[in-house]
Amino acid sequence: MTTHEKYMARCIQLAKNGLGTTYPNPLVGSVIVYNGKIIGEGWHQKAGEAHAEVNAINSVKDKALLSKSTIYVSLEPCSHFGKTPPCADLISYHKIPNVVIGAIDSFAKVAGNGIKKLMESGAKITLGILEKECKELNKRFFTFHEKKRPYIILKWAETEDGFIAPLEKDEKKPVWITNQYSRQLVHKWRTEEQGILVGTNTVLEDNPSLDARDYFGYNPIRIVIDKNNKIDETFQIKNKKTKTIIINNREILTKNDDILYKNIIFDSIFTENILNYLHFLNIQSVIIEGGKKTIQGFIDEGLWDEARVFSNTIKFKNGIEAPKLNCKNFTDFQIKNDQLKIFRNYD
Repeated sequence: MTTHEKYMARCIQLAKNGLGTTYPNPLVGSVIVYNGKIIGEGWHQKAGEAHAEVNAINSVKDKALLSKSTIYVSLEPCSHFGKTPPCADLISYHKIPNVVIGAIDSFAKVAGNGIKKLMESGAKITLGILEKECKELNKRFFTFHEKKRPYIILKWAETEDGFIAPLEKDEKKPVWITNQYSRQLVHKWRTEEQGILVGTNTVLEDNPSLDARDYFGYNPIRIVIDKNNKIDETFQIKNKKTKTIIINNREILTKNDDILYKNIIFDSIFTENILNYLHFLNIQSVIIEGGKKTIQGFIDEGLWDEARVFSNTIKFKNGIEAPKLNCKNFTDFQIKNDQLKIFRNYD
């Protein structure tokens, strides 16, 4: 690992602290180095608050050292006024002579303009350090801006004999296949994504709350496909504790800001219609925990980026079959007696 890569790896490590709190902004980490030592570092902690470069610069005790330092940043510094001033201007103001950047920002308002500003101010620019890793860090952000849809994560658990649920059960609650550690991991994942989506049958059969009660963090926006409005007010999905979007075939106006009803055309491009609407709402990532029909719809349309699939030695012998995924690109993990495979629909 080169010196540049060592400090960029630290930027990535810092940036990950903001996962789940920076939407719709990207994850960014920054490190400032003088004479081979880190004298400042920071990350973007929350949308609307200071960016990584600002936090890194503010953390430097002796600002006189900035004009003789190198600033590392995992994503191109912004060049436009949003809720905060341009970071490129702040770097230029402090006359930081060397700027090392992991990846170029594909957001239209930046997209090379930050680099241009810095070069015009006389800074030496080094690009593409751990670029692949920096792009992976912001896979949600890049997918949203480049593909014009949220980053889609499919998640389900299946038995050894390939079922996700029994055909019949005594109560309207999930029949657990995974252990408690895997279930807590799922709640951690929920805090990292902006939305969580399920279909009608999942709500009717399991009555889920779709929150992150077993982990610290924000609850995702609940998105429920309920074409014929079968879900009434007795279900937890309508408890108004978390913002919820109900997608149906006839729009219902509501005075409650916590529940939004939205009409979507249920046609051959229904799945794409949903993603277009979520993109319009500025939702960058969605974890889909629905039943087979919902998940399989996204698989069949090729509209997914990751699939996180748990399995266990439990057998149902009969039941609702697990979704079918024709993908060989995966990594696997062991969580006690559970196996987790994470498939990727991209290189």
